[in-house]
Amino acid sequence: MEPSKIVVRYMNGTILKGFTQNFFPNKPTFHLTPLEGEGVKGMVEVSLDRLKAIFFVRDFVGDKTFQEKKRLAEGEKPQGRLIEVTCKDGEVIVGTTTGYDPKRTGFFLFPVDRNSNNTKAYIVSAAVAGTRFL
Repeated sequence: MEPSKIVVRYMNGTILKGFTQNFFPNKPTFHLTPLEGEGVKGMVEVSLDRLKAIFFVRDFVGDKTFQEKKRLAEGEKPQGRLIEVTCKDGEVIVGTTTGYDPKRTGFFLFPVDRNSNNTKAYIVSAAVAGTRFL
């Protein structure tokens, strides 16, 4: 299994970047190998119950000036249901999902903007303040 590039955001605001090969949404923990320079040595066990989200990324640098679109282009058909997620820290994430159930630990969300650095995100339900289907 090819390692996934991820950015882990904890509910306390901490961010950790690295690679994982064993994230499964039905498991309470997974392992992350941090990037050099993250201030953490060796593999880290990550508990979902402490997270806001896991962002699966194209690259670790990103573009802070990039303004991600929050709407579908005219005529664009979503894969799944279009949803707006407001996290407890105030961040609003818009994307599509096929598996949202607030009773589950979390759910996958795919960004509306195909130019986003995120290919998908796993949002932890405990970090969600509200959702709205669009």
